[in-house]
Amino acid sequence: MTFRPATFRGSETPSLPLSPLLRRSLLVLLAAGAGFGLAQLVGRQAGAPSWWPDRERDRQVRYFKEVLQLVKENYVGDAPADYASLTRAALDGMVGQLDPHSAFLPAEEYRETEDELANAFTGVGIQVEQRDAHIVIIAAIPGTPADRAGLQRGDRLVKIDQQPLVNPTLESTVSLVRGEPGSLVTLTVFRPAQNRHIDYPVRRERIRLESVRLAAVRPGGIGYLQITQFSERTGREFRTALAGLEQTGIRALVIDLRDNPGGLLDAAIDVCSEFFDQDELVVYTQGRDVDSRENFYADNGHPRRTYPIAILVNGGSASAAEIVAGAMRDTRRAVIVGEKTFGKGSVQSVIELDQGEGLRLTTARYYTPSGVTIHEQGIMPHVELEVSVEDESRIRLQQLRPDLAASPEEDFKPIGDVQLAAAEEVLAGVLAAGGK
Repeated sequence: MTFRPATFRGSETPSLPLSPLLRRSLLVLLAAGAGFGLAQLVGRQAGAPSWWPDRERDRQVRYFKEVLQLVKENYVGDAPADYASLTRAALDGMVGQLDPHSAFLPAEEYRETEDELANAFTGVGIQVEQRDAHIVIIAAIPGTPADRAGLQRGDRLVKIDQQPLVNPTLESTVSLVRGEPGSLVTLTVFRPAQNRHIDYPVRRERIRLESVRLAAVRPGGIGYLQITQFSERTGREFRTALAGLEQTGIRALVIDLRDNPGGLLDAAIDVCSEFFDQDELVVYTQGRDVDSRENFYADNGHPRRTYPIAILVNGGSASAAEIVAGAMRDTRRAVIVGEKTFGKGSVQSVIELDQGEGLRLTTARYYTPSGVTIHEQGIMPHVELEVSVEDESRIRLQQLRPDLAASPEEDFKPIGDVQLAAAEEVLAGVLAAGGK
């Protein structure tokens, strides 16, 4: 950049040469001015740094404050209109409209979220999702009051204790379903498959979930275990159950992830680590920035496992369950049997705020090792075999109550698990062909 020397106009005094000190001072000031202008240009072109004033944000905050003040001073009605209530309502609306998984969490809901991550909470044992203004059951967690009562995936919650759900949110619905252990709650659902409403009286319990269950050796030396969801204890439970099966000399393994709604990413990595090599990529996440990719690698000193594996999935298999299925499928470590999975491949970060409140915010998306996105795509099985929701419920009930096969209850007809049978047939074929 070239600077021209200054001239004075409208003066009879001739210009005088500048002293070296003054000249240096002038050049420093000009350079500083040029740097400031360049910084403004870069800030506009490439996005301002975090310390730079964000005028658009400040303008919107002032606008919000004006509306907040207007409502506070002029609203006449029964709804709370103090600053705290209005602010939290605004936060709820702001975050809630982003996507079905993001939410502002008042103190009680934040504590409940922490309980869920610890795999313990008081409720009836349903996983729900908000779809098209409806609260829909993704899965009735096996072994819980909801599962025993007969609630099914796809049921829409329409009433709780005879009170209709009007413009329901996930948080408000969960709050109504939960309560004191031992108390009774009546859930009214609409079941699309039967086009009717059904009332389910369910007694709340302290839900301490066993995430790995039903470990057994099936005919042909095929091991079987079910993972109901991915919690803080899942990795440890899975290692224990797998070691128990291997001590019997299993020749193959079926991992049942049907109706597993997901959970913690770390737990999914723990499960995959039992089959992956040390430091092998299991999954990666990608946020909004190009440099926000984060890789997650296997980390376990297990013996190399060479027996064939099949993984059972269905439309209720979501999130962390899809990470396991996707990683094992991508790396050719397992054959996937069942139905296309749910397709929830987004990462929710739970952020602690002041006053015991929190924020559940979608911050990234999951990708399988080969770079395939799970979000809204799901995992396609190698062997696709659909089972009706009603049959799924019967199969789960048979698993929970083996005595039903010998003494069927009224209106209960035991059925075969065709998806499990298909997985066993595939594994038997691999073993017969000399596969390991």
